[in-house]
Amino acid sequence: MKSKDIKNLRQWFLSQRRDLPWREEPSPYAVWVSEVMLQQTQVAVVIPYFLRWMQRFPTIEALAKAPVEAVLKEWEGLGYYSRARNLHQGARDVMEQHAGVLPATVDELKAIKGLGDYTVGAILSFAFHQRKAAVDGNVMRVLTRYYGINENICLGKVQKKIRALAEELLPQEEPWIISEALIELGATVCMRKAKCYECPLKGECQAHIKDQTDRIPVKGAKISTTVLYRLVPVIACGDRILVRRGEPGKVMADLFQFPYFDITHADHDTSAQKELMKGALKKELSLSGVWKQELPQVKHSFTRYRACLMPHVYAVREEKVVPGFEWISLDDLRQVPFSSGHRRILSMVLEHGLPTLC
Repeated sequence: MKSKDIKNLRQWFLSQRRDLPWREEPSPYAVWVSEVMLQQTQVAVVIPYFLRWMQRFPTIEALAKAPVEAVLKEWEGLGYYSRARNLHQGARDVMEQHAGVLPATVDELKAIKGLGDYTVGAILSFAFHQRKAAVDGNVMRVLTRYYGINENICLGKVQKKIRALAEELLPQEEPWIISEALIELGATVCMRKAKCYECPLKGECQAHIKDQTDRIPVKGAKISTTVLYRLVPVIACGDRILVRRGEPGKVMADLFQFPYFDITHADHDTSAQKELMKGALKKELSLSGVWKQELPQVKHSFTRYRACLMPHVYAVREEKVVPGFEWISLDDLRQVPFSSGHRRILSMVLEHGLPTLC
């Protein structure tokens, strides 16, 4: 990148950068938490989560000592919960291996759970002010357009090439400003639909000059989405509800859910759903409940799935033992972490109250 463009980028960033809470005091821990939260999540969504997180877990030690349920509860609603689990385990790694102080070398940081090339680069650059590039999707987009790179950015060799370009262009003086400026430019100007008229680099940007911003960056084929249809019985006995905790190693590990039964399609006929549910309750859970009401459908996405949840409320007379499940009071359910779609069902239950057999 030409020196005049680096100068223009710096001036643009210092005058236009957003006021973000993790920029106020960019401690290594704050940078780490913010960068993990920002992965696949918009800034506006992250800000309140970050503020609550830093209040609840102000230090690496506080995070390491917290039970995983408390960590996931604070993360509830952000999705991609493996990020929270990795942060938690990473904090424990730092306590055990580095006496609670985040290290400042590439090799030591990469040995911590969940820290990849981008997060390591961000910590070294923004927190320790080292001359290291932090290359996320925003930076990939800026640099592929600026240099006119027409190669698939999903390929490792192409990503390595772009990381090398990013590091080469960093100046010796205050390199962290340019590193963060590239991210800011991609997030606010060089977006999927580029705002080239606002860009400080448009004079030399090859994609802009050749009118190729809609074609660059080049990506591989999208991963197909699988649609899931699930009947979800909310089974109450008095003030307690039947739930299960996600199994370790699974997508929803340590997150609570109601029972659910997969069906082949979304049958919107309530009577048909009730009939399917009746059979599933008997066969899968050995329960016979009294149907009380149907709740509005809930749709949510996770990894490569899009789920349509069809909840129905049931009441039973006794808390029978159901392998893999547990009965938890409604008050206690308020305190435990739920997967996204099931949390919305719980909110409806909390709003309307529990049914009785009367």
